[in-house]
Amino acid sequence: MGTRAEGSALFLFQGEVGTVGKTGKGDYHAVSLSGGKDSTAMLLMMIERGMPVDGVFWADTGMEFPEMYRHIEKVDAYLFRERGLHIHVLRHPRGFEWLMFEEPKQKKSAVERRIRDGVPLCGNGWPGIRVRWCTGQLKTHLITKEVNRLKGEYDAVSYVGIAYDEPGRCKGERYPLVEWRVTEEEALRYCYGKGFDWGGLYEIYHRCSCWCCPFQRIDELRKLRKHHPELWGRMLEMDARALAQFGETPLGMFRKGWTVGLLDARFEAEEQGRRFCRKKKETGAEGSALLFCNETGIPDADAAD
Repeated sequence: MGTRAEGSALFLFQGEVGTVGKTGKGDYHAVSLSGGKDSTAMLLMMIERGMPVDGVFWADTGMEFPEMYRHIEKVDAYLFRERGLHIHVLRHPRGFEWLMFEEPKQKKSAVERRIRDGVPLCGNGWPGIRVRWCTGQLKTHLITKEVNRLKGEYDAVSYVGIAYDEPGRCKGERYPLVEWRVTEEEALRYCYGKGFDWGGLYEIYHRCSCWCCPFQRIDELRKLRKHHPELWGRMLEMDARALAQFGETPLGMFRKGWTVGLLDARFEAEEQGRRFCRKKKETGAEGSALLFCNETGIPDADAAD
């Protein structure tokens, strides 16, 4: 990825994850920032309450909404104004599309399995429920590695933005929003009140994670096609490449039973109020593919979720 905001301290780290140092020994208060409403509200509230913040860490997947990058820049400016700090940006050295299409498989069992199944030896394909490699390699691993390094050097405390609605996700770090009983709705309202609105993303989407995520609701994908056609176009390109490389396998299919191209045809049919038909690879007694037709534009049209 090229530099997104030339001259901005926010995007100084390119490629390999940079290291963060603090002179002396003692406490280190590290904030994990996803960029969404919960972690943003947590950081803003910590600053407002006068809590110590020594470092703020954000993992850039390279597949964030343009509005999210502008939001992160805005948070960075606020952080610098209030505490004299800049956000530490962590990135995988190769990025999402390299992992999806080019990463060579090296583990013996993985290589043998792919040879057996006739699957190419490079690339992870679309993320799946069983192998959600995107979250691990582009977010969790980068943040965890840096936090663990800090814990090895300091008496470090890690703060994570999980709202009071989801206490089951808490796993041993500090969760201020849970401690303060701040819900997701309250977190969003608080951010709006402080002037952080993500360029309207939360007015359109339920979540503001990677725009190419296969785990989005079908309706979120409809909205992506409508409100961000340039990103939808990139997804169609990635879809074609995945099918060419992996075929109609779990690695090549955007989600079970659906490619991005099929979804595009379905959404177009819905807009035109016509019946959408597609061939499904289920064979009858004579081995011919069966044709399935769905009415579109009706309440149960999300049955493919």
